[in-house]
Amino acid sequence: MAILPKDKSTTNSIIGTKSFFEGRFMVKGALRIDGKFEGMMLDAEQLFIGPKGKVKTDIRAANVVIEGMVLGNITAKNRVFLMPSARIYGNIKTPELIIQNGVILEGHCHISKDLKTGVKELLEKQYNDKD
Repeated sequence: MAILPKDKSTTNSIIGTKSFFEGRFMVKGALRIDGKFEGMMLDAEQLFIGPKGKVKTDIRAANVVIEGMVLGNITAKNRVFLMPSARIYGNIKTPELIIQNGVILEGHCHISKDLKTGVKELLEKQYNDKD
């Protein structure tokens, strides 16, 4: 996965600077947000939130790269990459979380290949397994 698409032609959909979208958005492919999005759910394969992008909803995606602001929970199948200017208030579930210096984040992080099983249950099972 590229960190951020420099060429906007690599994205299927764009919410541009000074644009606002409200509702439920499902994208097959890549979505870049440089404006504002508010709604019930945001679902994309690849999600890029630019430095001025603002999102207020729960996010589901394979890969998420954030430079802007997110108010909501994030669930990613592969990875979440938080760039230095990222500001997040919400919980994150993903197998891989990359956080660069400067990020502001408040929420619980569930980092595991098995996102369906709670970490407590997973660790208790491993703890009780006989060696």
